[in-house]
Amino acid sequence: SDGSIRLHQMTSEYPLMQWNDSTNGQPIIALQWALTRPAVFFVLDASSNIYIWDLLENDLLPVAKQTIASENVVTMALLGEPEKTNGLLGIVLAKESGEIDIQYVKKKWALP
Repeated sequence: SDGSIRLHQMTSEYPLMQWNDSTNGQPIIALQWALTRPAVFFVLDASSNIYIWDLLENDLLPVAKQTIASENVVTMALLGEPEKTNGLLGIVLAKESGEIDIQYVKKKWALP
């Protein structure tokens, strides 16, 4: 609820990494790992901002932020085929009106 993210190892109650206030205090609505690149995850906050984290590039801050200004995004999901190495990774955004928007992610965050 405060925008903090913790990365845990299954065998420990203590986080390996913790990022406090990663969304400037906005609650996190959804977080999902990239299906095609294990070091990348996406975060959606309550202000319809999408943060892209690539832990191989920077493990302190997100590498990109995109604001969806047109309408409130209520949830997101990622689509892709992990067994394929073509680097296609999509992000599905569900908006408050019921509209669904699909955007493709840049290959640098999608390639294995």
